[in-house]
Amino acid sequence: MDPGLRRDDDSGYGSVMTHAPTLTTSRLTLRGHRIEDLDALAAMWADPAVYAFIGGKPRSREEVWLRLLRSIGQWTAFGYGSWVVERDGRVIGDIGLLEARREIEPAIDDAPELGWALAGAAQGQGYAREALAAVLGWADGQNIARTCCIIDAGNTASIRLGERMGYVLRTIGRYHDEPIGIYDRMAGAGAIG
Repeated sequence: MDPGLRRDDDSGYGSVMTHAPTLTTSRLTLRGHRIEDLDALAAMWADPAVYAFIGGKPRSREEVWLRLLRSIGQWTAFGYGSWVVERDGRVIGDIGLLEARREIEPAIDDAPELGWALAGAAQGQGYAREALAAVLGWADGQNIARTCCIIDAGNTASIRLGERMGYVLRTIGRYHDEPIGIYDRMAGAGAIG
């Protein structure tokens, strides 16, 4: 999808989608971020099970706050963005399409980047697959032709999940002077149903 094209509903291009649509699965609700999510997200990003392969260090409350604001604002700027993942009304994760503009080699600014993280207590229960399927199904319906993601080589669970969802390793890049797998997915690929 051309970053210059915007949506505000499912009717077509040309206008700005200002908020995240709510996506539901059999067990999960994916909804837009809210300011009141800060405490739950700060606790999640302080969990070693969450950050072990995503930067390797806990996020400060300030970093989580800025991430939360970015998640809210990307919908207006790009017509896509991130969702909070809820199970039974509790925040268990964060997932979405990003315009991170990372200083990564090679650059990945030519496609929305999919990122996901689940609280440690929510891992290993199929929630990530379920949430990814919902987001990728939504992205496919928005005519987003290609997405990418970056995954640490040690994060074998996320690599397997990404591959199941249709992501294919493009190359091993460098991010913060460390190797990182850069994966691409064409719309409609993988087991999202």
